[in-house]
Amino acid sequence: MQPIFVLVHSPSVGPSTWTPVADRLTSAGYRVQVPSLLHVGEGAPPFWPRAVDAVRDDLRRVPADTPVVLVAHSNAGLFLPAIRAGLDHPVAASVFVDAALPARDGETPVATPELLDFLRPMAVHGVLPRWTDWWDEADIAPMFSDPVMRKTVVEEQPTLPLSYYEQRIPVPAGWDDHPCSYLLFGPPYEELAAEARERGWRVAHLPGEHLHQIIDPAGTARHLVELTTTT
Repeated sequence: MQPIFVLVHSPSVGPSTWTPVADRLTSAGYRVQVPSLLHVGEGAPPFWPRAVDAVRDDLRRVPADTPVVLVAHSNAGLFLPAIRAGLDHPVAASVFVDAALPARDGETPVATPELLDFLRPMAVHGVLPRWTDWWDEADIAPMFSDPVMRKTVVEEQPTLPLSYYEQRIPVPAGWDDHPCSYLLFGPPYEELAAEARERGWRVAHLPGEHLHQIIDPAGTARHLVELTTTT
């Protein structure tokens, strides 16, 4: 049975960051789900169970024996072990796309101490600006080639509480009992791609900015298929 690609976006942005890739995969004959994590950061912590629930709820109409391929972008990679453990569906493969890596076991902090030091002065009453508002225009502009797509992505972003980035996400034992791989776009994720290679995962490189999946959805889709079907 052909697995379903489950494209999980970073909770810092929104599902539209995966829409172009989902369209390419669908056109190529693959089944695709793009769960929305836009409400993960609402309410009080812990937030990670809501990410698990969002993916599980998105798959509720898919028969439980249907295999899935989990694809996580950016800090959604930290949620992937908990998502994998919370699904009834068999996970055929997982792909981390320019993504943060979970700890090998125990639990994973969402943000490093350095990132938290960067974020805390931005918080107003405990709430952060949208992710694209953290950076200068010179950093953001290269991520977008289409002004319409930029508008969609920017307006869709949630304003997350600082406590979202202060949470620690559990890493269930044995979560990586299936083929895992890493798709690198570019800096600053080279070290994480190198760590993925050290873990024995397949690693591919599609040069681009952090949101390169909206710039080159065809190339991204091709790599996802290759990483999960080529032995």
